[in-house]
Amino acid sequence: MYNFRTDLALERRDLYNKAHNIENDVDGIETEEEKVDENITISRVKVTNENGEQAINKPQGNYITIDIKKFKFADGDEIQKASEAVTKELKVLIEKHITPKAPILVVGLGNIYVTPDALGPKVVNEVDITRHLLEYMPEVMDENTREVSAISPGVLGTTGIETLEILKGIVDNTKPKLVIVIDALASRSIERISSSVQLADTGIVPGAGVANARKELTVSTLGVPVIAIGIPTVVEAATIAADSLTLLIQKVQEQGESNDFLNKLQEDDKYTIIKEILAPEEFNFIVTPKEIDDLIEKMKDVIARGINFAVN
Repeated sequence: MYNFRTDLALERRDLYNKAHNIENDVDGIETEEEKVDENITISRVKVTNENGEQAINKPQGNYITIDIKKFKFADGDEIQKASEAVTKELKVLIEKHITPKAPILVVGLGNIYVTPDALGPKVVNEVDITRHLLEYMPEVMDENTREVSAISPGVLGTTGIETLEILKGIVDNTKPKLVIVIDALASRSIERISSSVQLADTGIVPGAGVANARKELTVSTLGVPVIAIGIPTVVEAATIAADSLTLLIQKVQEQGESNDFLNKLQEDDKYTIIKEILAPEEFNFIVTPKEIDDLIEKMKDVIARGINFAVN
Protein backbone atom coordinates (compact mmCIF):
# COMPACT_ATOMS: atom_id res chain seq x y z
CA MET A 1 0.00 0.00 0.00
CA TYR A 2 1.26 3.49 -0.86
CA ASN A 3 2.76 5.35 2.12
CA PHE A 4 0.95 8.67 1.87
CA ARG A 5 2.14 10.24 5.15
CA THR A 6 -0.62 12.81 4.93
CA ASP A 7 -4.04 12.99 6.58
CA LEU A 8 -5.63 15.00 3.76
CA ALA A 9 -7.84 13.02 1.37
CA LEU A 10 -7.27 15.62 -1.37
CA GLU A 11 -3.51 15.18 -1.16
CA ARG A 12 -3.86 11.40 -1.15
CA ARG A 13 -5.98 11.56 -4.29
CA ASP A 14 -3.40 13.76 -6.01
CA LEU A 15 -0.50 11.52 -4.91
CA TYR A 16 -2.30 8.38 -6.09
CA ASN A 17 -3.11 9.91 -9.46
CA LYS A 18 0.47 11.07 -9.93
CA ALA A 19 1.92 7.70 -8.96
CA HIS A 20 -0.32 5.94 -11.48
CA ASN A 21 -0.22 8.64 -14.22
CA ILE A 22 -3.97 9.23 -13.94
CA GLU A 23 -5.44 12.55 -15.06
CA ASN A 24 -9.06 12.09 -13.94
CA ASP A 25 -10.58 10.56 -10.81
CA VAL A 26 -10.49 6.77 -10.52
CA ASP A 27 -13.62 4.70 -10.03
CA GLY A 28 -14.85 5.25 -6.48
CA ILE A 29 -13.63 8.84 -6.09
CA GLU A 30 -15.59 11.95 -7.04
CA THR A 31 -14.06 15.43 -6.84
CA GLU A 32 -15.43 18.94 -7.25
CA GLU A 33 -13.96 22.38 -6.59
CA GLU A 34 -15.54 25.71 -5.65
CA LYS A 35 -13.70 29.03 -5.60
CA VAL A 36 -15.24 31.20 -2.89
CA ASP A 37 -13.03 34.23 -3.61
CA GLU A 38 -9.45 34.98 -4.60
CA ASN A 39 -8.13 33.55 -1.31
CA ILE A 40 -10.49 30.69 -0.42
CA THR A 41 -11.01 27.50 -2.43
CA ILE A 42 -13.14 24.53 -1.37
CA SER A 43 -12.39 21.03 -2.71
CA ARG A 44 -14.79 18.16 -2.06
CA VAL A 45 -13.64 14.55 -2.36
CA LYS A 46 -16.21 11.78 -2.03
CA VAL A 47 -15.15 8.15 -1.68
CA THR A 48 -18.05 6.05 -2.96
CA ASN A 49 -16.91 2.41 -3.04
CA GLU A 50 -14.21 -0.07 -2.02
CA ASN A 51 -12.07 0.75 -5.05
CA GLY A 52 -11.88 4.37 -3.90
CA GLU A 53 -11.11 3.25 -0.36
CA GLN A 54 -8.21 1.10 -1.54
CA ALA A 55 -6.86 3.84 -3.82
CA ILE A 56 -6.34 6.47 -1.11
CA ASN A 57 -6.70 4.34 2.03
CA LYS A 58 -9.64 6.38 3.32
CA PRO A 59 -13.09 5.00 4.23
CA GLN A 60 -16.18 5.81 2.18
CA GLY A 61 -17.57 9.24 2.95
CA ASN A 62 -17.17 12.96 2.36
CA TYR A 63 -13.90 14.92 2.67
CA ILE A 64 -13.92 18.70 2.30
CA THR A 65 -10.72 20.75 2.13
CA ILE A 66 -10.89 24.51 2.58
CA ASP A 67 -7.67 26.16 1.36
CA ILE A 68 -6.91 29.70 2.54
CA LYS A 69 -4.09 31.48 0.72
CA LYS A 70 -1.53 33.47 2.74
CA PHE A 71 -3.36 32.75 5.98
CA LYS A 72 -0.38 33.84 8.07
CA PHE A 73 -1.11 37.40 6.92
CA ALA A 74 -4.89 37.14 7.41
CA ASP A 75 -6.68 39.99 9.18
CA GLY A 76 -9.97 39.93 11.05
CA ASP A 77 -12.14 40.07 7.95
CA GLU A 78 -10.30 37.21 6.26
CA ILE A 79 -10.50 35.09 9.42
CA GLN A 80 -14.24 35.72 9.50
CA LYS A 81 -14.64 34.70 5.83
CA ALA A 82 -12.72 31.51 6.50
CA SER A 83 -14.90 30.68 9.52
CA GLU A 84 -18.02 31.28 7.43
CA ALA A 85 -16.75 28.74 4.88
CA VAL A 86 -16.22 26.23 7.71
CA THR A 87 -19.73 26.93 9.04
CA LYS A 88 -21.34 26.35 5.65
CA GLU A 89 -19.57 23.04 4.97
CA LEU A 90 -19.90 21.76 8.54
CA LYS A 91 -23.61 22.51 8.65
CA VAL A 92 -24.16 20.43 5.50
CA LEU A 93 -22.30 17.47 7.02
CA ILE A 94 -24.21 17.73 10.31
CA GLU A 95 -27.57 17.82 8.52
CA LYS A 96 -26.66 14.61 6.67
CA HIS A 97 -26.53 12.70 9.95
CA ILE A 98 -28.74 14.25 12.68
CA THR A 99 -31.84 16.38 13.21
CA PRO A 100 -31.63 20.15 13.97
CA LYS A 101 -31.87 19.90 17.80
CA ALA A 102 -30.00 16.62 18.33
CA PRO A 103 -27.23 16.89 20.97
CA ILE A 104 -23.58 17.18 19.91
CA LEU A 105 -20.32 16.46 21.72
CA VAL A 106 -17.25 18.47 20.64
CA VAL A 107 -13.87 16.85 21.32
CA GLY A 108 -10.53 18.66 21.18
CA LEU A 109 -7.72 16.17 20.63
CA GLY A 110 -4.09 16.99 21.29
CA ASN A 111 -1.62 18.19 23.88
CA ILE A 112 -2.22 21.72 25.15
CA TYR A 113 1.48 21.98 26.14
CA VAL A 114 2.81 21.25 22.63
CA THR A 115 1.91 24.16 20.36
CA PRO A 116 1.57 22.31 17.01
CA ASP A 117 -0.68 19.78 18.79
CA ALA A 118 -2.69 22.28 20.84
CA LEU A 119 -5.37 23.15 18.26
CA GLY A 120 -8.06 20.83 19.63
CA PRO A 121 -7.87 21.91 23.29
CA LYS A 122 -7.73 25.59 22.28
CA VAL A 123 -10.84 25.26 20.09
CA VAL A 124 -12.78 23.55 22.89
CA ASN A 125 -12.11 26.56 25.15
CA GLU A 126 -13.91 28.78 22.62
CA VAL A 127 -16.93 26.56 21.87
CA ASP A 128 -20.32 27.75 23.16
CA ILE A 129 -21.42 25.07 25.65
CA THR A 130 -25.15 24.74 26.36
CA ARG A 131 -25.78 21.30 27.90
CA HIS A 132 -25.52 22.44 31.52
CA LEU A 133 -27.57 25.58 30.85
CA LEU A 134 -30.39 23.61 29.25
CA GLU A 135 -30.40 21.24 32.22
CA TYR A 136 -30.18 23.73 35.08
CA MET A 137 -31.43 27.04 33.58
CA PRO A 138 -33.79 26.11 30.73
CA GLU A 139 -35.92 29.22 31.29
CA VAL A 140 -33.13 31.53 30.06
CA MET A 141 -32.42 29.54 26.88
CA ASP A 142 -34.12 29.79 23.50
CA GLU A 143 -36.39 26.82 22.83
CA ASN A 144 -34.45 25.97 19.66
CA THR A 145 -31.06 25.82 21.40
CA ARG A 146 -29.11 22.66 20.64
CA GLU A 147 -27.46 20.75 23.48
CA VAL A 148 -23.67 21.11 23.06
CA SER A 149 -21.05 19.68 25.39
CA ALA A 150 -17.27 19.52 25.01
CA ILE A 151 -14.21 17.74 26.33
CA SER A 152 -10.45 17.84 25.82
CA PRO A 153 -9.33 14.35 26.90
CA GLY A 154 -5.56 14.94 26.74
CA VAL A 155 -3.12 12.44 25.27
CA LEU A 156 -2.13 8.91 26.16
CA GLY A 157 1.32 10.03 27.35
CA THR A 158 -0.15 12.21 30.11
CA THR A 159 -3.33 10.31 31.01
CA GLY A 160 -2.34 6.69 30.46
CA ILE A 161 -5.78 6.18 28.92
CA GLU A 162 -6.62 5.74 25.24
CA THR A 163 -8.75 8.58 23.89
CA LEU A 164 -11.30 6.05 22.65
CA GLU A 165 -11.72 4.66 26.17
CA ILE A 166 -12.40 8.13 27.57
CA LEU A 167 -14.82 9.14 24.82
CA LYS A 168 -16.68 5.83 24.87
CA GLY A 169 -17.51 6.38 28.52
CA ILE A 170 -18.63 9.96 27.89
CA VAL A 171 -20.77 9.04 24.87
CA ASP A 172 -22.42 6.16 26.73
CA ASN A 173 -23.33 8.42 29.65
CA THR A 174 -24.22 11.76 27.99
CA LYS A 175 -25.70 10.20 24.82
CA PRO A 176 -24.87 12.75 22.09
CA LYS A 177 -26.22 11.95 18.64
CA LEU A 178 -23.04 13.13 16.91
CA VAL A 179 -19.40 13.79 17.85
CA ILE A 180 -17.23 16.53 16.31
CA VAL A 181 -13.51 15.86 16.75
CA ILE A 182 -10.84 18.54 16.22
CA ASP A 183 -7.22 17.51 15.71
CA ALA A 184 -3.90 18.66 14.24
CA LEU A 185 -2.95 16.87 11.01
CA ALA A 186 0.14 16.13 8.94
CA SER A 187 0.49 17.29 5.33
CA ARG A 188 2.69 16.61 2.33
CA SER A 189 2.79 20.30 1.38
CA ILE A 190 4.46 23.25 3.10
CA GLU A 191 1.80 25.57 1.68
CA ARG A 192 -0.98 23.77 3.55
CA ILE A 193 0.50 24.25 7.03
CA SER A 194 -2.13 26.10 9.07
CA SER A 195 -3.79 27.30 5.87
CA SER A 196 -6.05 24.34 5.06
CA VAL A 197 -9.01 22.88 6.92
CA GLN A 198 -10.27 19.34 6.29
CA LEU A 199 -13.75 18.23 7.32
CA ALA A 200 -14.73 14.57 7.07
CA ASP A 201 -17.78 12.59 8.17
CA THR A 202 -15.84 9.33 8.46
CA GLY A 203 -14.21 9.87 11.85
CA ILE A 204 -10.49 9.93 12.52
CA VAL A 205 -7.48 7.82 13.48
CA PRO A 206 -5.49 10.14 15.81
CA GLY A 207 -1.76 10.31 15.06
CA ALA A 208 -2.00 8.41 11.77
CA GLY A 209 -0.32 11.16 9.76
CA VAL A 210 2.87 11.02 11.86
CA ALA A 211 3.01 7.21 12.13
CA ASN A 212 1.69 7.19 15.71
CA ALA A 213 -1.80 5.86 15.08
CA ARG A 214 -4.12 5.37 18.07
CA LYS A 215 -7.50 3.62 18.17
CA GLU A 216 -9.93 5.04 15.63
CA LEU A 217 -12.79 7.34 16.59
CA THR A 218 -15.61 6.36 14.24
CA VAL A 219 -19.28 5.39 14.22
CA SER A 220 -18.24 1.75 14.62
CA THR A 221 -16.25 2.44 17.82
CA LEU A 222 -18.35 5.20 19.41
CA GLY A 223 -21.79 4.18 18.17
CA VAL A 224 -22.65 7.64 16.77
CA PRO A 225 -21.52 9.51 13.63
CA VAL A 226 -18.16 11.27 13.95
CA ILE A 227 -17.22 14.41 12.01
CA ALA A 228 -13.50 15.20 12.06
CA ILE A 229 -12.11 18.71 11.61
CA GLY A 230 -8.38 18.93 11.12
CA ILE A 231 -5.69 21.44 10.20
CA PRO A 232 -2.17 20.49 9.07
CA THR A 233 0.38 21.86 11.52
CA VAL A 234 3.42 19.69 10.73
CA VAL A 235 5.28 18.19 7.77
CA GLU A 236 8.21 15.83 7.44
CA ALA A 237 11.70 17.14 6.73
CA ALA A 238 11.56 15.14 3.49
CA THR A 239 8.54 17.18 2.41
CA ILE A 240 10.38 20.47 2.96
CA ALA A 241 13.41 19.20 1.07
CA ALA A 242 11.26 17.91 -1.80
CA ASP A 243 9.27 21.15 -2.08
CA SER A 244 12.50 23.18 -1.97
CA LEU A 245 13.99 21.02 -4.69
CA THR A 246 10.90 21.57 -6.82
CA LEU A 247 11.30 25.34 -6.53
CA LEU A 248 15.01 25.04 -7.39
CA ILE A 249 14.27 22.97 -10.50
CA GLN A 250 11.59 25.42 -11.63
CA LYS A 251 13.99 28.33 -11.19
CA VAL A 252 16.71 26.61 -13.21
CA GLN A 253 14.25 25.69 -15.95
CA GLU A 254 12.88 29.23 -16.13
CA GLN A 255 16.42 30.46 -16.77
CA GLY A 256 16.81 28.03 -19.63
CA GLU A 257 19.47 25.98 -17.86
CA SER A 258 17.53 22.71 -17.56
CA ASN A 259 18.84 19.39 -18.80
CA ASP A 260 17.59 15.83 -19.04
CA PHE A 261 18.51 15.07 -15.43
CA LEU A 262 16.55 18.02 -14.05
CA ASN A 263 13.55 17.20 -16.23
CA LYS A 264 13.53 13.62 -14.98
CA LEU A 265 13.96 14.74 -11.37
CA GLN A 266 11.00 17.04 -11.78
CA GLU A 267 8.83 14.13 -12.92
CA ASP A 268 9.94 11.67 -10.22
CA ASP A 269 8.57 11.46 -6.67
CA LYS A 270 11.26 13.57 -4.99
CA TYR A 271 9.70 13.01 -1.58
CA THR A 272 10.31 9.26 -1.76
CA ILE A 273 13.91 9.72 -2.96
CA ILE A 274 14.74 12.23 -0.21
CA LYS A 275 13.01 10.19 2.49
CA GLU A 276 15.10 7.16 1.52
CA ILE A 277 18.17 9.31 2.16
CA LEU A 278 17.03 10.87 5.45
CA ALA A 279 15.22 7.97 7.14
CA PRO A 280 18.21 5.63 7.75
CA GLU A 281 20.04 8.46 9.54
CA GLU A 282 16.91 9.34 11.55
CA PHE A 283 16.99 12.84 10.06
CA ASN A 284 13.40 12.79 8.74
CA PHE A 285 12.10 15.03 11.52
CA ILE A 286 8.53 16.21 11.93
CA VAL A 287 8.75 20.00 11.74
CA THR A 288 6.52 23.04 12.11
CA PRO A 289 6.91 26.73 11.12
CA LYS A 290 8.32 29.31 13.51
CA GLU A 291 5.03 31.27 13.39
CA ILE A 292 3.05 28.28 14.66
CA ASP A 293 1.93 30.09 17.86
CA ASP A 294 0.22 32.84 15.89
CA LEU A 295 -1.13 30.44 13.26
CA ILE A 296 -2.71 28.18 15.88
CA GLU A 297 -4.40 31.18 17.51
CA LYS A 298 -5.86 32.29 14.18
CA MET A 299 -6.96 28.81 13.16
CA LYS A 300 -8.47 28.28 16.61
CA ASP A 301 -10.72 31.28 15.95
CA VAL A 302 -11.67 30.00 12.49
CA ILE A 303 -12.68 26.55 13.73
CA ALA A 304 -14.40 27.68 16.95
CA ARG A 305 -16.49 30.28 15.13
CA GLY A 306 -17.28 27.79 12.39
CA ILE A 307 -18.53 25.24 14.92
CA ASN A 308 -20.51 27.73 17.02
CA PHE A 309 -22.51 29.01 14.05
CA ALA A 310 -22.95 25.56 12.49
CA VAL A 311 -24.38 23.80 15.53
CA ASN A 312 -26.74 26.56 16.73
